[in-house]
Amino acid sequence: MNNKIDFVILWVDGADKKWLKDKSKFNPDLDVTTAANRFRDWDILKYWFRGVEKFAPWVNNVYFITYGHLPDFLNVNNPKLKIINHEDYIDKKYLPVFNSNSIEIGINKIEGLSEQFVLFNDDIFIIKDTKETDFFKDGLPCDEYAENVIAPADDVFFNILYNDVKLVNRFFNKRTQDKKLGNKRLNLKYGKNNIKTLLLKPFSKYVGFNNPHIAQSFLKSSFDYLWDVDKKDCEITLSNRFRAATDISQYAVRYFQLVQGKFVPRSSKFGRYLEIHDDNVNEISDIIKSQKNHIVCLNDTDDSCNFEKDKKILIEAFEEILPEKSSFEK
Repeated sequence: MNNKIDFVILWVDGADKKWLKDKSKFNPDLDVTTAANRFRDWDILKYWFRGVEKFAPWVNNVYFITYGHLPDFLNVNNPKLKIINHEDYIDKKYLPVFNSNSIEIGINKIEGLSEQFVLFNDDIFIIKDTKETDFFKDGLPCDEYAENVIAPADDVFFNILYNDVKLVNRFFNKRTQDKKLGNKRLNLKYGKNNIKTLLLKPFSKYVGFNNPHIAQSFLKSSFDYLWDVDKKDCEITLSNRFRAATDISQYAVRYFQLVQGKFVPRSSKFGRYLEIHDDNVNEISDIIKSQKNHIVCLNDTDDSCNFEKDKKILIEAFEEILPEKSSFEK
């Protein structure tokens, strides 16, 4: 069995003129003159690579998925780096695509990708030493089982999560799967997240799951399974150039792994999700510098924050723990 673990990261240069031009062609309502501001560059992607090299040197290959553009700093000759354009694994009839769900749902089609891989977004960073067994044990992904309730909302994100959970209920019986999970369903490693799982036990259907928003361990065969049992919804998602209410997401694959017991329990404190705001950027800086968690997700959601000031604070924090250039940099 191949026990190698690959990393996969999705990246887009939101200021790239060709990308904006292509995007506006299929979305005429897009204001190209302002769109770049909604994809602002925090200039911290190089610390993702430094974190991988310093804190996960055991990684097999890094698959860098891109629309076609590349960061200026990237050393494309690094032997561990595999640059993947969308056209390398997505049928040309679906291209161009600007929907992350479409880009992720067919990730199992990437040639050479290991059975065991970890999926990152470009705002998720490794900031502390890790081992292979932090992500996979005995050939199974490390994860946290925690049920939750999807709060109804008038936005596309709710619809996508709803679609993911609906799929789980279509293919799995909750009562049956609960009996099979044993201590994977309720585990001390999950801490207070066990409470909602307990409260939702009486429900005969799954109503949602907790989504940690950190790097996610997957089996490529889990994506193959989803395609085998529900090719229709996978292709609907692929056909949506932009995020749509009919999408399913990589969370559907994760949920399948969870309810089937294809995972090993991991502490809920392994990673942490953080939204960047003016009033907490110093706290985020302290978390990075103190390396309280192995992984952090730094989500840019506040358009009103003092971008240049906050960016400087974050860069200084990363420089403190990752001052040396990696072999992924020129």
